Amino acid sequence: MNNKLWELCKELKNDCEFVELSHEVSPDTPHWSGFEDMENATLFDYPDGFYVNRFSIVSQYGTHVDAPGHFVKGNRMLNEIEAKELILPLCVVDVSDKVAKNVDYCVTSADIIEWEEKYGKVPEESFVALRTDWYKRGHDLDNCDANGMKHFPGWTVDAIEYLVKKRNVTAIGHETSDTDPPVITEKEGYVGETYILAQQRYQIELLKNLDKVPPVGALIVSGFPRVVDGSGFTARCYAICPK
Repeated sequence: MNNKLWELCKELKNDCEFVELSHEVSPDTPHWSGFEDMENATLFDYPDGFYVNRFSIVSQYGTHVDAPGHFVKGNRMLNEIEAKELILPLCVVDVSDKVAKNVDYCVTSADIIEWEEKYGKVPEESFVALRTDWYKRGHDLDNCDANGMKHFPGWTVDAIEYLVKKRNVTAIGHETSDTDPPVITEKEGYVGETYILAQQRYQIELLKNLDKVPPVGALIVSGFPRVVDGSGFTARCYAICPK
């Protein structure tokens, strides 16, 4: 019998650290301000012999996946994302110091190149996550000013294009509720999110704990339902990190 995968599983559990990258799901979960809080109703309680809930929740709630079809008509939906795309090498690009000085920081290809100079080339078919430490703000994700203008960091098309065209990544992720920083969306719209999804890649939004993951060497595992015609769904993501 070939038990190599079983041995690998035992090795991972014994020799690696598992880091939760997703928020718990409840009415208190951080989510995009345009969505209502989820609702949780009890359909059956233990006197009935079992416990069953009915959840009312938008598809992009809390930590969630965006399928390519979320922004681009005709592109892949959740049921069309292959299982092998859900476990990937994880690269964590840390710009938290820059964000601490400028909450509107826009990540460019120069940041990716700077990362590669330290840690090596971003591997093909990998997941690149943007660490900003924004998740530590809790529910204050929008960071609105006195005029109601949102202020938070994000990707530029330049950075995403570099990762797609030069490195052929499978997916990207970030801690904020949007791919694009508001200073860009106010002028150009959701250009970064449109670009990554147009390339048939998926993304994970509202990640957490990226500060607990090394820049290189970890794996990310993402899970979500195979919803037919599903543009997105709440996701369970975790990193497997070398100790």
